[in-house]
Amino acid sequence: MSTSSLPTLPTAPAPASGRSDVTARLRDALLGASFTADGLLELLGAPAYAALARSETVPALRATRGDTPLEVLVRLFLLQQPVLHARVADVLPVDACLETGWLTRAGADEVAATVDVRPYGGPGGEDWFIVSDLGCAVGGAGGIGSRDEGVVLGVGGASTTLAGITVRTPVGSALDLGTGSGIQALHAAQHATRVTATDLNPRALHITALTLALSGAPAADLREGSLFEPVKRGETYDLIVSNPPFVISPGARLTYRDGGMGGDDLCRSVVQGAGELLNEGGFAQFLANWQHVAGEDWQDRLRSWVPRGCDAWIVQREVQDITQYAELWLRDAGDHRGDPAEYQALYDAWLDEFEARKVRAVGFGWITLRRTGSAVPSVTVEEWPHPVEQPLGDTVRAHFERLDYLRASDDAALLEAHFKLAPEIVQEQVGLPGAEDPEHVVLRQHRGMRRATKVDTVGAGFAGVCDGSLSAGRILDAIAQLMDEDPVSLRDRTPAQIRVLVEQGFLEPA
Repeated sequence: MSTSSLPTLPTAPAPASGRSDVTARLRDALLGASFTADGLLELLGAPAYAALARSETVPALRATRGDTPLEVLVRLFLLQQPVLHARVADVLPVDACLETGWLTRAGADEVAATVDVRPYGGPGGEDWFIVSDLGCAVGGAGGIGSRDEGVVLGVGGASTTLAGITVRTPVGSALDLGTGSGIQALHAAQHATRVTATDLNPRALHITALTLALSGAPAADLREGSLFEPVKRGETYDLIVSNPPFVISPGARLTYRDGGMGGDDLCRSVVQGAGELLNEGGFAQFLANWQHVAGEDWQDRLRSWVPRGCDAWIVQREVQDITQYAELWLRDAGDHRGDPAEYQALYDAWLDEFEARKVRAVGFGWITLRRTGSAVPSVTVEEWPHPVEQPLGDTVRAHFERLDYLRASDDAALLEAHFKLAPEIVQEQVGLPGAEDPEHVVLRQHRGMRRATKVDTVGAGFAGVCDGSLSAGRILDAIAQLMDEDPVSLRDRTPAQIRVLVEQGFLEPA
């Protein structure tokens, strides 16, 4: 891929080495000055560090008034402040950085960064660096998008959410669709032999190469094009991830967020197109927006997106009415700071678009596909707006493993099986004060999805006894004897409840 259109940025790393000598020297200098996620937290303190994630720089400016190497680097790369050439030369290979474009001269005796470089801690304690356009290090354009459609954002809530829910098992091949600054490709490079990253924006591919090189990761196969266009005929993958430009908008004004298709067609196209590119057992995981259309069940809408031959787990995390949604993304582009008449016209255009499509609200959430050989794939669509515990990759993988187990187990097999209560499950009893018996019993998870489910007396007793030592049938026989119930009747009606407890992760096959 040519990088001649990006003269102010460093040349992409040489394929033979995975990173240029200058990039390697720059990385060593950053690490030597503790320009890492842990180093930033120690220098800035929790409040200023958290403020940076909100694109608020004043607390960090106040915390970096000194002259230590780390303070110099924070001002240079995170706060975009010019710094004396002589001072930077004490910390970085400044002349080499100027020559390759990481830095530029600012006045007679100062230098400035040409890109944001943000320390980012990997899941195994790795010290990584995410490169992005100036002012976009934390994944919020802050209005820059209204001036430059091709900006490349850094680390935001959406990108870390997708990274957290992605299944992290060793795979041969991974595809990062719409890579942006390369965050998902960087994660995938830790457990995939081959990583392919695509993007419509050639600048994004350039910055992805810089992110990978500066983080010391292997180079990816970078390909320019829209959606699946860069995928070669016959190529398939074990993992596909995408944080696509999913915003439902009247047009494609901003490349980094607007898909350019009508309504939620882009997200639908991404999901449907992934099915035929997955290897057997492979996962495809996305963030997406979807329309809630008058007279239509939103869950049925999403079920229609699932490609043939794939299991699916779709979780709606949030729903916004159309006014909230329009205001969110108008502010994302900084339109609220401009001409009031223009802002009103843009707002009207959003509402006109939604009205024409009979859209009443917009949902946001996660979509996971798994290629399956089952004759009857499983599709779960649910709403779960409650707090969860990231990372969720293992939880997602275990969900599909439980589907396989339940598909292969009829009621007789369940009664012969042995189960264990999952870790960190607690029981809550709800009822009036002083009542002899609770109105209902709730099992609650303290890990993963943090689900809660009501159970009856039998379900609570059954779950409490499950330690893997006895079969489900023998436990039910003992419960029947204690409750003076017919054991045959109890065996007949309880497998349905066992299935729910297994499916939701409260019980695990022993």
